[in-house]
Amino acid sequence: MQKVNIVWFRQDLRLSDHKALYYALKDAEQSRAKVLGLFHIHPSLNESFTVRHDYFFRTLEDLINHAAEYDFPIHFITGEVEEAFQHLLDQDFAIRSVFYNKDEVGFGRERDQKVNKWLEAQGIDVESFVDAHIHGAEEVHKKDGGYYKVFTPYYRMWSSLEKPAVFRVDKQKLSELGADYTDQFKRGEKAFRDLLSKCTKEWNHIGERSAVGRLAHFLHHKVHHYEENRDFPSKNATSMISPYLKNGVLSPRTVYHKAMEIKEDNGESKGLETYISEIAWRDFYNMIYYIYPNSKDEEVSDQYQGIDWNQDEEYFEKWKQGQTGYPIVDAAMRQLNTIGWMHNRLRMVVASFLTKDYLMDWRKGERYFEECLIDYDASSNIGGWQWAASTGTDAVPYFRVFNPTRQSERFDPEGTFIRSYLPELKDVPKKYIHEPSKMSDEEQNQYNCKIGEDYPEPSVDHKTMRKRAIEVFEQRKDS
Repeated sequence: MQKVNIVWFRQDLRLSDHKALYYALKDAEQSRAKVLGLFHIHPSLNESFTVRHDYFFRTLEDLINHAAEYDFPIHFITGEVEEAFQHLLDQDFAIRSVFYNKDEVGFGRERDQKVNKWLEAQGIDVESFVDAHIHGAEEVHKKDGGYYKVFTPYYRMWSSLEKPAVFRVDKQKLSELGADYTDQFKRGEKAFRDLLSKCTKEWNHIGERSAVGRLAHFLHHKVHHYEENRDFPSKNATSMISPYLKNGVLSPRTVYHKAMEIKEDNGESKGLETYISEIAWRDFYNMIYYIYPNSKDEEVSDQYQGIDWNQDEEYFEKWKQGQTGYPIVDAAMRQLNTIGWMHNRLRMVVASFLTKDYLMDWRKGERYFEECLIDYDASSNIGGWQWAASTGTDAVPYFRVFNPTRQSERFDPEGTFIRSYLPELKDVPKKYIHEPSKMSDEEQNQYNCKIGEDYPEPSVDHKTMRKRAIEVFEQRKDS
């Protein structure tokens, strides 16, 4: 029987700088095996079908088309773990090893442990790798072996460590060593096609080639001004590669080394250093979720567990739909609902608003982001929400409450971003764009925006809610 190395693709939908694929090809060449590309459709991950699923499966389709150029088909299995992987054992090839890039946290970690146990019980060798991050959850630690809970000292240690090189996958080897048993995987193929049929959105920039182009454009034209411009949502100053990193279309190693090339060619800059630190933040939050595996459901800081959060669903709906009466919050939420992505500064603003101005449970916001973000990364999202709610590690102090109006004035001073997502405010002048409720009745008529009809009154008073939020946290702190 033909010996086969299986490469199990998951959230690493690319052919370049792919650690598991690199080692599977290397081993196959030495052992005269073939390499079979595999994707497992897990029913638990597709019980609902959100915009995130739409983007992911279109990205997977792009990988399939790209791999087909090298005569390297992706095979599909479907069902619960044991049922799905049993299908591999029923084929007329012998599995030498299963290679995959592991998940260190959440559902993926539990699934990996289950699959490893099952495969090993069948006598199948498993090779797994840290690939989604520069440094894995156990790699950056204090000299005494303890973990960092504050980013700044973590980043100093992270920066001092030698970085893994790019794994250069020889595409020609894909053509030579790729295995094609797709005729025996028709049930899995149908499951994939059924999921594709649910995709309704048109994505203009998807897949590995788009990712490489977008990264290059950012590094050559924007990165040196990143520090000064990144907080202004109307400036289009960020890299916009987070969906590519999340779905593994782009390797963080590639991003890091491309950034280092720019540094070597053009010298250091504050923008470049800040951008590199953002790569480290991904690693940091991955480590935090690894250390605190329950952090999706409970506060990392135990003194803030059990807060009596506001349960008013009407407020939650206002927040979700962008109807709070605070323009920067509403524009941000409508951006999320429209394109499945939100500017990072605005993620902090809307999270602070939900948890401090509305005093609503951060978990509700975290789960709404999970539904809506095409770049939803559990570790970073949980970390960000717990940061904003002042319940996480290295979080914003509870007494530092974002003022949504001040954030709006600072980071969208002309109201350009606000007007792009709130057409009802398009005629409102700069003087009132951050607080349209201050317009007189005459001005509301003049600028075609009746407060309470075209655009809502502020749903809460920020000063009042800021004071109440601080009191809530102080009570927990002192209890």
